[in-house]
Amino acid sequence: MTVLVLCEMDGPAGIADASLRALTLARGLGDVNAVVFADTAPDLAGYGVTRIYLVERSSVDGYAPLAWARVLAGLAEETGSTAVLAAGTDRGNEILAHLGAITGLPMAANCTAVTLSGDGTHKLIRHRWAGLLLEDAVLEAPIALLTVATDGIPAAYAPDPAAIAVHVHKPELVEGDLAVRAAESPVGTGGVTLATARVVVGGGRGVGGPDGFAPLEELARLLGGVVGVSRVVTSEGWRPHRQQVGQTGTKITPELYLACGISGAIQHIAGCAGAKHIIAINTDPGAPILSHADYAVIGDLHEIVPALITAIRSR
Repeated sequence: MTVLVLCEMDGPAGIADASLRALTLARGLGDVNAVVFADTAPDLAGYGVTRIYLVERSSVDGYAPLAWARVLAGLAEETGSTAVLAAGTDRGNEILAHLGAITGLPMAANCTAVTLSGDGTHKLIRHRWAGLLLEDAVLEAPIALLTVATDGIPAAYAPDPAAIAVHVHKPELVEGDLAVRAAESPVGTGGVTLATARVVVGGGRGVGGPDGFAPLEELARLLGGVVGVSRVVTSEGWRPHRQQVGQTGTKITPELYLACGISGAIQHIAGCAGAKHIIAINTDPGAPILSHADYAVIGDLHEIVPALITAIRSR
């Protein structure tokens, strides 16, 4: 059995961590084929991939969700795939929703475990209510369309990696498939999103206002990351909702989360608990986030962040 996995790029360097988690889950469902929209094939041998379908920019320039879904639909039919997976990011969920509309197949989002039953159905465990509830479900469909919760399982290397064949795929698209296309991408991040970033610099009420985020943006650029915010920041209108980390925002899984001026309400912790390392900068030694942090700096972020920037630039 063949399983297709849409892999999102983490800048030009490689595959996003959220997609590596999707590959890890996919290995239990069959022979894993990766679909990558890039000009060069990334190294995925360690994750059990046997074939990469490379869709170059000359075929699909930029992020066009319907076109990407059309490519997946064609490859699923061509390879006889029994499942198509993607990370549970904004893009992954959007593309598989389009794929469901194209094929008329049901889609299950935010899965944490999937097993194939003897009768051909897929038994799922998936997040509901922003991860507060785990749902057991059965998906009956000739092709299972699934997104994998970004913090549901860790990315793990395959025990017996196989040789990879790379196939440059030239999709057949019509003009309407490219009618909707992304006109912008996160500035200075190489296409990295909040859900896929390996470094997130977070800002809360302690930043003080919209202008206070300029140093955080600079620090994020120096670290190759992106800026995230708490809910109060979006409620005040200082930053857009798409940057919110938390139960009602984006759940993140970076290598490092640097939380600046964030008290750490339970809804925010629900969104950043998947970070491998948390460093908190706060003037309040009793802030709840400190109990979840690996390291804490008690002090004024307006002094500490510029000092970090200076130190990093000097290196």
